[in-house]
Amino acid sequence: MKYQKPHPARVLRAGVVGNGAFGRHHATKYARMPGVELVGIADPSHDARRHAMATHGVPAVQDWRDLLGAVDIVSVCSPAVTHAAIVRAFLNANADVLVEKPIATDLDEADALIALAEVKNRVLTVGHQERFVFARSGLLNYADAPLEVECWRMGPWTGRGVDVSAVLDLMIHDLDLVHCLVPGTVADAQARGRAVHGRLADDVSAMIEFDNGATARMHASRVSPIRRRGMRAVYEDGSIEIDFITRQVKNTTERPLSRLQLEDPLGESIAAFVSAASLGAASLVRPEEARRALETALLIDEAAAPVHGVRADDEDVAIYA
Repeated sequence: MKYQKPHPARVLRAGVVGNGAFGRHHATKYARMPGVELVGIADPSHDARRHAMATHGVPAVQDWRDLLGAVDIVSVCSPAVTHAAIVRAFLNANADVLVEKPIATDLDEADALIALAEVKNRVLTVGHQERFVFARSGLLNYADAPLEVECWRMGPWTGRGVDVSAVLDLMIHDLDLVHCLVPGTVADAQARGRAVHGRLADDVSAMIEFDNGATARMHASRVSPIRRRGMRAVYEDGSIEIDFITRQVKNTTERPLSRLQLEDPLGESIAAFVSAASLGAASLVRPEEARRALETALLIDEAAAPVHGVRADDEDVAIYA
């Protein structure tokens, strides 16, 4: 691992909001990390709270507000539409925050969170974990941008993340990586979406044009019969294609790349967050960058009409809010 350890003299009290698929992983990382004490988990589900207490032996509360003032750092892993309100409350309570993607579901909300973190002098970072895989491969070390990028991220239906479309649920990961590779502004976004299990798009294809002439083709699906995750970047001197599932890399350029390592990007992400909170180390994912990915995601959501919108009537979402 290439991150700094927290200073042993300062034990950070950690909390997790949301004990679902991702929140459980966050809690486990905190529980095993030196310099950190997992002190509480919040979830509206009785079963999720029971699982949390049985697994970690820490208090599990129904209302996330019960953790305010009781934690120094917190992971927000609740439904996306609740992110802004929960992050805002913890920042105001002087906690450093790692929020799972997206940073928010509205640009005004994202801007307000970024400004608040600055005023409160708190760490705010976003769970775009695959940035750590890219950073270690060396793909982000080259100054020239690719001419074309193609990304695909698809898998079977799980029922998770349905408070937002597949763009904010899945594609936003790839949008963050594309923005890391291609500097500049999005000039145009075209998309089409297909809803299967509700009124929000479960399958979205998009075409993005940048003001520097580069293009990106994106496909995200949570209703695919097969699981595929990959990226292909075309440069003047060749192309680089990555299969994130098989970990195979095809590189016809002269750019040396390190072996693709996917052992524990979430662990690295959380450890980097802890270092930022404890030692003032820089966060790899700045909230302004997460806001940039959100802006493009919302453009694609709008272009994919008539399937659009971010709100849902899910009972758990209502409880969280």
